[in-house]
Amino acid sequence: MTLDDFNLYTHFRRQVDAHKNDELLCTGDGRSYTYGEIDQKSAAIASFLTSLGIEAGNRISVQVEKSPETLCLYLACLRAGFVFHPLNMAYTTGELEYFLNNAEPAAVICDPSGEIPIKEIADRAGAQWVFTLDGDGNGTLPNRASDATSDFGVVPRAADDVAALLYSSGTTGVPKGIMLTHANLLRNTEALVDAWGFTDQDRLLHALPIFHVHGLFVAIGCVMLSGASMRWLPAYNPQAVMRFLAECTVLMGVPTYYTRLLALSEFMAETAKNIRLFVSGSAPLLEETFIEFEARTGHRILERYGMTETNMNTSNPLDGERKPGTVGPPLPGVEVRIVDDAGDDLPVDQIGNLQVKGPNVFIGYWKMPDKTAEDFTEDGFFNTGDKGTVDADGYVSIVGRTKDMVITGGLNVYPKEVELFIDDLPGVKESAVIGVPHADFGEGLVAVVVPENVSEVSETDVINACKSELANFKVPKRAIFVDELPRNTMAKVQKNVLRETYQSTLKDSAQ
Repeated sequence: MTLDDFNLYTHFRRQVDAHKNDELLCTGDGRSYTYGEIDQKSAAIASFLTSLGIEAGNRISVQVEKSPETLCLYLACLRAGFVFHPLNMAYTTGELEYFLNNAEPAAVICDPSGEIPIKEIADRAGAQWVFTLDGDGNGTLPNRASDATSDFGVVPRAADDVAALLYSSGTTGVPKGIMLTHANLLRNTEALVDAWGFTDQDRLLHALPIFHVHGLFVAIGCVMLSGASMRWLPAYNPQAVMRFLAECTVLMGVPTYYTRLLALSEFMAETAKNIRLFVSGSAPLLEETFIEFEARTGHRILERYGMTETNMNTSNPLDGERKPGTVGPPLPGVEVRIVDDAGDDLPVDQIGNLQVKGPNVFIGYWKMPDKTAEDFTEDGFFNTGDKGTVDADGYVSIVGRTKDMVITGGLNVYPKEVELFIDDLPGVKESAVIGVPHADFGEGLVAVVVPENVSEVSETDVINACKSELANFKVPKRAIFVDELPRNTMAKVQKNVLRETYQSTLKDSAQ
């Protein structure tokens, strides 16, 4: 390894070599994999894909279930210099059409159940190869890679070489490809390992999905850069988490994970006695959840703040005060500032636009140089689109979002995309989609609909249509019909009025 090799796997490799015979992960059903075994499996996949003529910098689009083999595929892409492009399994073929056309992948890896329609989309997008991989680790990819050599090293990467391409829609509903570099991932993971005290004695209970930053880069990165291990669950299940908490030292989750644990009467301090750290992110943690969790277990949840474009920006401290309702001070190397609309710095505790700068911040949007320039200031700060404050101790609080985004169950939903779909439905004149408090998901979607005629469209019609075409997390939980939408003098829909009016719509909802 040279000092200028920023390939993230080069740095993981130090722990791989040091813990070759130690367990890296164990699945919920007891399948155990050592660091050495995962290293060899990922090397074979890298060898196979490289033998097809796929080159460093080419995109590999991946829509598969979480499995140890998916981890191997991710690591293979890192070490071979490919750009890993993960996709939520909930995306429909209609949504995939845009992603693949835009990303122009060399290969697409999908679940066998979707192979036929995805192959058609992949062919139109110019992808040369389509392989399958299911949740049990079977498929054409592992079959073909089983004959490949595991004698594959690591392709050196420069700091600004792209490691991953993740998509995040804008308020216009047009998805943006976020280019994260090897240096972005490496520097942020190094900061988190240090900030959260990760060592090879840790065991992470990994129940997060691995198609976004939290489960893919934060969780896996902290483990592999420290030599720790994981109990690897295919999805979050409160009973399964309860079963394995005693053997683990860290749990990372979205707020929903913690509310669901608190809903179990058997979840008590004794259950969590071996855990040294509970981390929450991807959505705001309600202060009452923080307080109830501490009262029940004696643990103060560590809340942090990040986004797809930046990985992690801030974190409450491992040692020190963890303030409920805040996401802590900036991580080392990260600058955070609060400015007004003119770009001038605001004083302590004053609400303004939150901007960040640091080695964690992405290099730009894929094929969107104008949008990239628009979202960065002249002095290199990224406009997060969040409204926030910084207190006298340097702790950041997120108080709202400039961009009209809803975070439900830790997943981002951009209302404009859902509104455009609903507006095209028969009998609908226009709609406004908002996020309102939800006991389980933090926020739930509600569609406020103006019909063409009162009896032409029903709530069931709207919701069922959304279910047929949109990912499940984008489907409104309620559709409410009104004569007209509230507007200001500029004719803009006043979503703040709608949120206030319907804030109790999903109260105590279990939907």
